[in-house]
Formats: sequence, structure tokens, C-alpha cells
Amino acid sequence: MTLLALIRHGPTAWNAQKRIQGHTDEPLSAQGRADVATWRVPPELTGLRVCASPLSRAQDTAALLFGASETEPRLIEMSWGAWEGRSLAALRTTLGAAMSDNEARGFDFRPDGGESPREVLARVRPWIEEVAMRDDDTVAVTHRGVIRVVMAAAYDWNMIGKPPVKLHPASAHLFDIAAGTIRVRHMNVALTNDAP
Repeated sequence: MTLLALIRHGPTAWNAQKRIQGHTDEPLSAQGRADVATWRVPPELTGLRVCASPLSRAQDTAALLFGASETEPRLIEMSWGAWEGRSLAALRTTLGAAMSDNEARGFDFRPDGGESPREVLARVRPWIEEVAMRDDDTVAVTHRGVIRVVMAAAYDWNMIGKPPVKLHPASAHLFDIAAGTIRVRHMNVALTNDAP
């Protein structure tokens, strides 16, 4: 089995404001940059191949943690289309039952003009297969939406109802991958001493 470790980028101003980022290239905030500077990579992840989403918040997080990374376009966050910049709370209030019905679709939830989690997984899975075929233990600095779909595939979760694991910030999520297989090794490996 090949190790795949997924790390979410550090905080941005939009994260603090609970605004949906999607493909919007929102950079790390000054506080986010300071936070990432305190993160420590677990020994088992040092010296591995490092890939990162093309968005600056992931690129900068990878640079702060590892120094250098390969850019992998398929690791980009889920597109939220016209809803980027808005908050989930505001969308739920504005759209009401239509939003509830959409969220109840799980893997087939689709933001206005965006992509579904199913499409995100279809985009990311071929890259995961390539990593497994190379048998090249890899760290990927990416986004919550990407980590959620990989977790969903590993747990066979349809993305409806409560997730099998709550994703903690400042954490690495470790998976064992092989041809056609994604298994959880360890979720929420803390990158800070005070992470939950």
C-alpha cells in the first residue's frame, strides 16, 4: 500500500468570515501564515513527494511546511460557482427548502454553476491511482472539499447525514491507497501541540 497524506491549507480571511472560497484564489491571511509557521510535520511525512493545489493558499502552505512542491491542478478545491464569497448560513436562509433539498443529495449536491462532490472525486481519483501505481508515498496540500470526498470514498459514506469523522484544522489525514482502493490509516494527525 502507498501512503497518501492530505493536509488542508492554512486559514484565510474568508475562512475567518465563514465565506465559501471554492476556486476563488483567496490567499493565506497574515494570521493564517503565522499559524502555519507553527505547524510541525510528523516524521513519517518528512522526505516524501509533496504536491499542492494550484491555488495560492495551498501553494503557500506547502512552501511554509515543505519548502517546495509539485503543482497538481486536480487537487484544486470544489468549484462553488456563483456561490463563492457567500456563507452557507446565508445560502440556507435565502434559498430555504431548495438548499435543504440540494444538500440532501449528498454526492450529487451542486452549487449554482459549480461542481458536485461526485465530480470532484472523479477528478481526484485518477491522480490517486497514478500515485498508487508509482508506489510513491505522497503528501498533498489541498482543500476541505477534496479531503471530504477522499474520506467519503474511504469510508463508503454517501455524504448524507453526519460524516464518519469530523475533520480537524491543522491536521494531516493519512490514507493507504492501492489500485482501486482507498483506506483510512489515520485521520486528524495533529500538526500542532494544541490541535484537537
